[in-house]
Amino acid sequence: MSTDTTAVATSEVELAITGMTCASCAMRIERKLNKLDGVTATVNYATEKAKVSYPAGIEPRQLVEQVEAAGYSAALPAVEKEEAAGQDTAVDPITPLRQRLIGSAVLSVPVIVLAMVPAFQFTYWQWISLTLAAPVLVWAAWPFHKAAWANLRHGAATMDTLISMGTLAAFLWSLYALLFGTAGTPGMTHPFELTVQRMAGDGNIYLEVAAGVTTFILAGRYFEARSKRRAGAALRALLELGAKDVAVLRDGKEVRVPIGELAVGEEFVVRPGEKIATDGVITEGASAVDASMLTGESVPVEVVPGDTAAGATVNAGGRLVVRATRVGADTQLAQMAKLVEAAQTGKAQVQRLADRVSAVFVPIVIALAVGTLMFWLGTGGSVAAAFTAAVAVLIIACPCALGLATPTALLVGTGRGAQLGILIKGPEVLESTRAVDTVVLDKTGTVTTGQMSLVAVHVADGADEEKTLRLAGALENASEHPIAQAIARAARERTGELPAVEEFASVEGLGVQGIVGGSAVLVGRSALLEQWSHHLTPELAEAKAAEEKLGRTAVVVGWDGEARAVLVVADTVKPSSAEAISRLRELGLTPVLLTGDNEAVAKAVAAEVGIDTVIAEVLPKDKVDVVKRLQGEGKVVAMVGDGVNDAAALAQADLGLAMGTGTDVAIEAGDLTLVRGDLRAAVDAIRLSRRTLRTIKGNLFWAFAYNVGALPLAAAGLLNPMIAGAAMAFSSVFVVFNSLRLRGFRSITA
Repeated sequence: MSTDTTAVATSEVELAITGMTCASCAMRIERKLNKLDGVTATVNYATEKAKVSYPAGIEPRQLVEQVEAAGYSAALPAVEKEEAAGQDTAVDPITPLRQRLIGSAVLSVPVIVLAMVPAFQFTYWQWISLTLAAPVLVWAAWPFHKAAWANLRHGAATMDTLISMGTLAAFLWSLYALLFGTAGTPGMTHPFELTVQRMAGDGNIYLEVAAGVTTFILAGRYFEARSKRRAGAALRALLELGAKDVAVLRDGKEVRVPIGELAVGEEFVVRPGEKIATDGVITEGASAVDASMLTGESVPVEVVPGDTAAGATVNAGGRLVVRATRVGADTQLAQMAKLVEAAQTGKAQVQRLADRVSAVFVPIVIALAVGTLMFWLGTGGSVAAAFTAAVAVLIIACPCALGLATPTALLVGTGRGAQLGILIKGPEVLESTRAVDTVVLDKTGTVTTGQMSLVAVHVADGADEEKTLRLAGALENASEHPIAQAIARAARERTGELPAVEEFASVEGLGVQGIVGGSAVLVGRSALLEQWSHHLTPELAEAKAAEEKLGRTAVVVGWDGEARAVLVVADTVKPSSAEAISRLRELGLTPVLLTGDNEAVAKAVAAEVGIDTVIAEVLPKDKVDVVKRLQGEGKVVAMVGDGVNDAAALAQADLGLAMGTGTDVAIEAGDLTLVRGDLRAAVDAIRLSRRTLRTIKGNLFWAFAYNVGALPLAAAGLLNPMIAGAAMAFSSVFVVFNSLRLRGFRSITA
């Protein structure tokens, strides 16, 4: 008998899932797919994708059938692409939801006003209410009924089940009372009286409950769907960063062609300021390349023939000729897009708090309603009285306040956040902030400004600092190099208008030279000055070595035969960063500095702002691995970043905070966007998110407590419509006012 245990080869496919209404739907599909032998599936509710690994014996079509058996729809990637090609004008999936919300709101407001204000209850008002409420319950609430039916078939209960059950019970009882009871008689009113007494119940209608709950829940779902739709935009934004066309050298001439026509081995030209079209090797020219997007290094990288260059990085200096080594899906940029997608797909979405409450509450309510019916019939009560009591239990359990709990707090919390420059994508984000214990901070552009600045000037004995800056600044002003521009900018700010330069020349890889005000000036590396026998004094050499040890860039200046000064350029720490780190610690978070920059620079920055843990010289994929490793150690990780190189890590983290001053890709990949470039906004974001979550929990508790308190009255047959209406109104008003308290949230910078 064979005992071969060779692993079975597996394939991977990504299914597009439709029909999910909550995170528990994603969990249900995941369980269903994982029941197949050898299948491993991860379903993401936010991106509406399922990443499935399956063995050779299973066909992709079987995976689709398995999803459909769970009550949802799935499409294979090829099908999806064909549909996309044939339906350029496809309807935005949010449009029907918006239409339902607007229609529901317009129809529901009159129904609620008529029911709550006896003075407006004219003859036949109840029939007008029925006419207005019917479309709301049948058309606008259809997604809830559909989801509830799908849940019922799988023996599950979510918020949708509670909404559907409560609104249908209220509507159908109202319909019965109007057609067969006394509620339809001309001149019927709901008087404002709070008497507790047993009644048949067929004189009461609850149309305002059915219509109002539907509208409120639709509003919450609409705002959530709008934010959820943006999840896939990170990949689109990332791929759009690359160059659109390229100047290819063919037969000695430059021919501009679309990027898709560039082949491996072809040479192309990159002028100053242009993006490098694809990954390649420099064959001609020398320049500085801004690779901060990929590596996070704040200082541009000097490149010469033989060096490699990555696509989508920016040529900051001279003309380059590059030979393409990787194109299309093989480039570093495309690999980063895959990293972001993998991180988003694998990120577990928390289940709505309201769904978790509903999963327990719904079965209890149904059991109580059935128990009430059985009890009344068993004790000799009339059938009408028994059904009145049973339906009353379902009506009083209708989640008016439960439905308001999350949307109102989220609406007020996100509104206040927007005023403070904090954009929150959805309710799932809030639940992540509660458990976060580690915050990983990108260095460049997050803790630091991300811009080169002159930070120190060391002059030799007898040299004047202002003259040094004026001469060096004038010469550097003629150069396009980012370091040169930092020196020129500082010189203008400190000395005013810069003098003219004569006989300017750039020495490849070493620096610049020229004549300023009659003096022959050299600015650049020590090697350039040594070519002209300008030797550093021991003091300047010591200062230069000390600065370079800190990871800073030291530029030497000499004129009239002598080395006169060392100018120090570095990416400076934002003034507010140290305070922000201190505040993050106060929130119970452990800060970690993560950067692609060299270790000396990273440690110097960390020491300045008060961070103990530093992880330096990491590539984008390594940033994702660092976040995964921390998560594997049991930590709940927040990531703060601003660049393309941070996008995958932002998506992987339990909570991604993107600096709004950064790239669109980072913003799209994050869960929270900090419009200000101030790191203290991250502190405000976590504080506001936690407070909003506490408010949601408080709202759910009181809404739940109201239902629990009122259910015994309903079961006893003592449900008076005004008591029910007043109690429902009070619980809803309480939830709204409790949520409005979030408007008083104050920023730490206030």
